[in-house]
Amino acid sequence: MIAIVNYGLGNVRAFANIYKRLGVPYVLASDCETLKQATHLILPGVGSFDYAMQKLNESGMREVLDDLVINQKRPVLGICVGMQIMATSSEEGNSEGLGWLDAEVVKFSNTDTKFPLPHMGWNSLELVEACPLFKNIESRPSFYFLHSFHFKPDFNYTVAKSKYSNEIACIVQKENVFGIQCHPEKSHLSGVTLLKNFYEATNA
Repeated sequence: MIAIVNYGLGNVRAFANIYKRLGVPYVLASDCETLKQATHLILPGVGSFDYAMQKLNESGMREVLDDLVINQKRPVLGICVGMQIMATSSEEGNSEGLGWLDAEVVKFSNTDTKFPLPHMGWNSLELVEACPLFKNIESRPSFYFLHSFHFKPDFNYTVAKSKYSNEIACIVQKENVFGIQCHPEKSHLSGVTLLKNFYEATNA
């Protein structure tokens, strides 16, 4: 069963609707006991880094999430700001991130007016490493983006990259930890397939 972490950020209902249509068991998790029942975790997010960390810490689920992801190795998919807070820090604020991935979040460095911020709209992805999330997804698929800051990881675990003025890591994986900068819930068939793969292709 997938637990969609309901800590007050992100369109959790959009993910719930997709998994309902796919026939995948899911639950909106707002407490620790519900989280513990899950085999997979979705960590959504919109807005700023510091506010996301504040809301997650206030939810009371932070310690259980750390245990499930780091110690029990349950697959987790962070989306947009949900991906960014997996890093250690962000230029967007002062809070410490979850630190699940050795990375920082930085602002786009582009000064070209052809690339205004936020980066909003459709962009193609280039797969650079094999990844179970991409099963049955076309080559160079397009996904929907909305962000002004981006993930800057060790590129050893960059799965897919995209380019908006400068090249960015838009999907990362380290063992059971997956992150995606774009929004699969807004990316039509490719996004639905990726969310399906997260459950099916990472099942033990």
